[in-house]
Amino acid sequence: MDLSILIVNYNTCQLTKDCLRSVFASETAYEYEVIVIDNHSSDGSVESIREEFPNVTLIANTENTGFAKANNQGMAAAKGRYVLLLNSDTVVQKETLQTMLAFMDEHPKVGASGCKVILPDGSLDKACKRGFPTPSASFYYAFGFSKLFPDKPKFNQYQLGHLDPDQEYPVDCLVGAFMLVRRETIEQIGGLDETFFMYGEDIDWCYRIKQAGWDIHYYPKTQIVHYKGGSARRRPVRIIYEFHRAMIVFHRKHYRKRYNILTNALIYLGVGLKFTLALLKSRLAPAGQAPESKETNMEVGM
Repeated sequence: MDLSILIVNYNTCQLTKDCLRSVFASETAYEYEVIVIDNHSSDGSVESIREEFPNVTLIANTENTGFAKANNQGMAAAKGRYVLLLNSDTVVQKETLQTMLAFMDEHPKVGASGCKVILPDGSLDKACKRGFPTPSASFYYAFGFSKLFPDKPKFNQYQLGHLDPDQEYPVDCLVGAFMLVRRETIEQIGGLDETFFMYGEDIDWCYRIKQAGWDIHYYPKTQIVHYKGGSARRRPVRIIYEFHRAMIVFHRKHYRKRYNILTNALIYLGVGLKFTLALLKSRLAPAGQAPESKETNMEVGM
């Protein structure tokens, strides 16, 4: 088996089925399997997916285990030389699998790669190529320096806005909506950190991949469409909480020991302030408006 495609579903039945249709319409010489992990959906997803896609391996959880743990369940069942994390709210192009696997086969030092990710309006999903959210990178982004100086690498450390999105290059971090990872890499570093419930686990995984000596590459010779926020419209308070908790978890895990007490205190204070403002914004938002989506950038307070 060349590729195992993991899709976590949580009350996104129609989006997930659209995603699956695009996967099975792929034109590729590679052999792949599809594993859907359902996190106790209440919208009839399990029955509907089983009926329309009997060749899909479907893991039906009896509780919402979170994005990281669900993907780890899929990895435990996966047989492929590569594992692809693919969001349920994405649509791949016919050549996407062929293009990305061929790239990985040609570059054995690359532990993980990602393609170009675009939003429904045709704009770039900037999370698909990122630097790590260090305190300095986050500061420059949060306070608008990246917009004031879009061509200066110093001020664009996080979203890498100074780099051409149509060119390929190594990056620090990809997005969990589409992350193709080598089996040997996973065997070396392990799966996603289940401390993260549904934010930050992709950044953490990339951090560990690079620490282990693997390259991470952005390869925009193919693209997917990302319909962000598919499962984020429900339980907005929990979404906001987990988003900001992930910032703290990541900082404590990878950066806390590098900085003094004052710097760390300012970082935690910034996250707390952002959490408060996000809650207020959610309260004032029109009914039904989606909060930050699964891959919302973790730029403030880190």
